[in-house]
Amino acid sequence: MSACKRIFADSGQINNCRKVIKDNQRFFADLSRIVALAGNEVRLKILFLLDEERELCPCDLSDILEMTIPAISQHLRKLKDGGVIQSRKTGQTIFYSVCTVQLPLLKLFFSMISGSPMEINA
Repeated sequence: MSACKRIFADSGQINNCRKVIKDNQRFFADLSRIVALAGNEVRLKILFLLDEERELCPCDLSDILEMTIPAISQHLRKLKDGGVIQSRKTGQTIFYSVCTVQLPLLKLFFSMISGSPMEINA
């Protein structure tokens, strides 16, 4: 791999890019956090299901994903600690839903899913 040998630096372009990055720092931090959490296949499925159904309890998710409740609970805890989902308790049942502020970003990802398995061309 060779080193970069730039002949002319466009200082206007560099300064503009720096400004865009600085002005959007919070967005980059939020997006990075959400993408890191959703980077796990199980958590991504949980987020998809919560987006589709509005809210579900760990028992529902356990049945749907065919996983143990403790395993589901671990994923829910990570998502909740990351500020992506929220919970509400009714009696002894805890229902989880996606935080409203996170919905627009997640809907962009989930809009690619049409109801039938997607083919990804490599």
